[in-house]
This record gives sequence, C-alpha cells and structure tokens, in this order.
Amino acid sequence: MKLVVYADGASRGNPGPAAIGVSVVDSEGRELASLSRQLGVATNNQAEYTAAIEGVRLAARLGAQSVELRVDSELLARQLEGRYRVKDAKLRPLYDELMRELGRFREWRVSHVRREENRRADALANLAFERS
Repeated sequence: MKLVVYADGASRGNPGPAAIGVSVVDSEGRELASLSRQLGVATNNQAEYTAAIEGVRLAARLGAQSVELRVDSELLARQLEGRYRVKDAKLRPLYDELMRELGRFREWRVSHVRREENRRADALANLAFERS
C-alpha cells in the first residue's frame, strides 16, 4: 500500500515556539490520519524535519509499504534528495532519524510542493498553536 504524507512544521520566531502538522492520505486523496502537535522551542527547519519524521512514522503504523513525503520546505526536500548537504549540526540527527524511518519502506520519494498544495498540514500546525 502506498500512502502520501503531507508534513509541515512552523516556528514563531527562529527559534521560537514551534508546532507540526501532518496529514496522511491514500491514493484516492482520502485522509486516513492527521497529527497536530506543539513542539516547544525549535527552529523552523527543526520543526519541518520533526513533522516529516512523525508523518512517515504514522504512515508506517497505517501499514504503508511505500510512501511519498510532500513538503513545502525546499531545504528538507533537497537534503533528502542528496542535492544539498546537511551542514547544520542540529539538523543532522533529525536528518539521520528521518532517513532511518524512510528506510523502513520498500520505496519512498520526497516531493517539494508549493505552500498551497500543503494547506492541510499547514492548517494542522497552526491549529496546534491555537490550542496553547
């Protein structure tokens, strides 16, 4: 089974209070699960990575053998593709963790999408801020 994970992280301040939003959908675009959670203090990039990690974990729990991760963070997408190096020492452990999680799948891919295509995950991240 292939699932699509939309993931978004947000930080109000950089670093500052941070939150994540995740939506996992099936091949028909039906949402199977979602996640909206505060992280505490983090940078925007740390929040983006955390959202991606939690999203692929959620897809694995739902039984996915294949996953497409859709993010609006160009940095995260390009680092996963190997086009950009992970230079930030604080991002390296998150990158390594995400690669381990992705390695659990038979196949995976990452897609950089425009913010408009990631609205649901963005809304879920903002919802977490509202619950504070």
